[in-house]
Amino acid sequence: MEAFTVPVHFAGIAKAFTVSNTLNLGFTTVRWYGVIIAFGLLLAALFGGRIAYKWKINLDKMVDVLLYGTIFGIIGARAYYVIFRPEEFRGDFWSIFAIWNGGLAIYGGIIGGLLAALVVCKVERINVRNLLDMVGMSLLIGQGIGRWGNFANQEAFGTITGKNWGMMSEIVADYIARNPKTFGLEGVENIPQYIADNNLYVHPTFFYESVWCLVGFGLLYLILRKWRTFSGELFLCYGVWYGLGRMVIEGLRTDSLFIGDTSIRVSQAVSGALVLVCLILLIVFKIHFHRHPKPIEGVDYFPPKSEKELAAEQRKQERKALRQKAKEMRIRDGRATNRPTAVPFEEDETDADT
Repeated sequence: MEAFTVPVHFAGIAKAFTVSNTLNLGFTTVRWYGVIIAFGLLLAALFGGRIAYKWKINLDKMVDVLLYGTIFGIIGARAYYVIFRPEEFRGDFWSIFAIWNGGLAIYGGIIGGLLAALVVCKVERINVRNLLDMVGMSLLIGQGIGRWGNFANQEAFGTITGKNWGMMSEIVADYIARNPKTFGLEGVENIPQYIADNNLYVHPTFFYESVWCLVGFGLLYLILRKWRTFSGELFLCYGVWYGLGRMVIEGLRTDSLFIGDTSIRVSQAVSGALVLVCLILLIVFKIHFHRHPKPIEGVDYFPPKSEKELAAEQRKQERKALRQKAKEMRIRDGRATNRPTAVPFEEDETDADT
């Protein structure tokens, strides 16, 4: 992708915003896409480190998780995109490695990063479920911030909309001109001019997903502070929340990855499966916890019990002990009742007469 600086217009805002996809540092030029994603990863790592410290997870081990998770997350994100969009790289093998131009699929990143993290957990003997809870919250931070890299690249937008928050720029208009059928504009000769004359705007789907992720982080943090009941709960909540939002938002996008030559969007299919699996597991584990409550490893989340609660618990234990004692007595009485009766000794008549 070539460097550009363009004004970006929003339907409900009179002022245009100048957006550039590069940052000139004097001695070198970097891509805003990479800078923003790196910033999101940094915030996610800082938050994860703070939670690891509170949960008494060894920070040296967490560095290993972060290092391998990040490396294989990036590899997974790129591989996922290349697998489902191979036509972009035919005849230019080395462009596969140009990740600063965009083309990182979040689900591939999650899969690659999680697989690496789970291996490290196995080797380093880290509680996997607690790690997943930490990862779920951290991912929402990274995704919420990282989506603004798409804004810098003027990509990951949706179909035409009449909403006040619709977005338009020269980069978007050029993309529409190259893909008129996707936007229902086939047959229009000068599409950029047509867009300007009719004040057309597109859904800023990157913004929708950013807000959805950051709101989700707030909700998961609230659950962490007040209602978390078992290890792994936050990650399952992440799967339900993110999967649900992505499934809807993906339907608005015009640059989706598809399964082969079908009209099935990869991310919608994965999101639907993620929501279903995580929701079922969440319900099953919730029911199991209410039947067999126990503290979370390394996290003191149970509040101090009041005198009334302590007295009620003591009465419950006493009733349990009485039931157990009564059961033992019934068993003992049953054994005594079923014991064979001794046959009295009868003297032989001949012996008696002797």
